[in-house]
Amino acid sequence: MSDFLLIHGSCHGAWCWDDVIPHLQAAGHTARAIDLPSHGADTTPPGDVTLDLYARAIVDAIDTPVVLVGHSMAGYPITAAANLAHEKISKLIYLCAYVPMAGKSLADMRRMAPRQPLLDAIVVDADRVTFTVDPSRAAEKFYHDVPRDRADWAVAQLCPQPILPQETPLTPAHDLPRHYIRCLDDRTIPPEFQVTMTADWPAATVTEMPTSHSPFLADPAGLAAHLIRIAG
Repeated sequence: MSDFLLIHGSCHGAWCWDDVIPHLQAAGHTARAIDLPSHGADTTPPGDVTLDLYARAIVDAIDTPVVLVGHSMAGYPITAAANLAHEKISKLIYLCAYVPMAGKSLADMRRMAPRQPLLDAIVVDADRVTFTVDPSRAAEKFYHDVPRDRADWAVAQLCPQPILPQETPLTPAHDLPRHYIRCLDDRTIPPEFQVTMTADWPAATVTEMPTSHSPFLADPAGLAAHLIRIAG
């Protein structure tokens, strides 16, 4: 049986995995999610948050080796955590996530994409410490295939996103097994850019789901089944 540690993306928190964890546990696996610093119930001031702080929060949450799953922005923190403590991780799973390219920040990679579908929903705070997602646009960007009541609940949970971690370059420095789950109806990270980021990956290490950017809410059972299969 596998031990899954689930890491949320920008503006989200551990709450986004609530519908997936029961499916993993019902199959006999251990699964938990954490709030990264300044997300969810964590009270770290946004101005104190760095990519290294994200990575250390992940590493500190691990006792025995885990299958580490990162959604969207969390492709950077899970990679940074692997750089810090690869022995604590058995496999990395990138869920419609940014896969760091050597020396590039997440913001650099976002600009490399052929389209910027999230840009018109981003509201940068005056101090440029955080950004938020316009609540009136969040459902269409993140949850367009999620039941309306669940999508409304998710929008209400969204929080400000510290900017500095996304402007910090990172170079992968590990050789851990990794897998990518592409979301083909993603309106946040263009599906074609997900293909670009995994163009040289072996076919067996890439899975596709016909969902939005939020398969944990759109198809939690299906996502759990893929995670279990990928974990081996």
